[in-house]
Amino acid sequence: MSWIKTISYKQADPELKRVYKRVLGPQDSIDNVLKIHSLRPHTLIGHMTLYKSVLHHSANSLPKWYLESLGVYVSRLNQCDYCVQHHSQGLKRLLERSGEQKDYLGALNSEKLEDHFSPKQIAGLNYARLLTLNPDQLSSKDIKLLHESGFDDGEILEINQLVSYFNYVNRTVLGLGVNLKGDILGLSPGDSEDPENWNHQ
Repeated sequence: MSWIKTISYKQADPELKRVYKRVLGPQDSIDNVLKIHSLRPHTLIGHMTLYKSVLHHSANSLPKWYLESLGVYVSRLNQCDYCVQHHSQGLKRLLERSGEQKDYLGALNSEKLEDHFSPKQIAGLNYARLLTLNPDQLSSKDIKLLHESGFDDGEILEINQLVSYFNYVNRTVLGLGVNLKGDILGLSPGDSEDPENWNHQ
């Protein structure tokens, strides 16, 4: 499951169990990426607050499937198979619900972004790549390119925070050896209207 000790739902003390109850999935399952915080539950609260805000919040204006695409892309760049597998499943479900017919996941996996993503969307993905692999090379010119592609400042902030979150979670997973054993792929907090609802469906 990981390279450090984790505590199961059944073994959790009252404080940890209270936090765990907020992120439960089917059959009282808890994703390993969340269980990795069990020795310091306050970091799980921080993790989930940020995750819900950047990907599952009704105040975001960019389509959720596009934000999820950015997350899959960043995870691929970081070679974080755990997050690629989880969020690829999430992206498939979002695309099915939205009625999107394009193979966005295939384009991400093949690096042929131009096959399905619009020039504007590709500009956001290019920014995500630079922020992930070469953040020291970013300048105001890169923000100008996003503006010229049609993003406003609020949308740029959404992309920046989403990409920064996935770099954080990828490094949590890779740095602590979190694996997929026992996980149910693609669970996520579905209620975007309630920031406090972290229940995984």
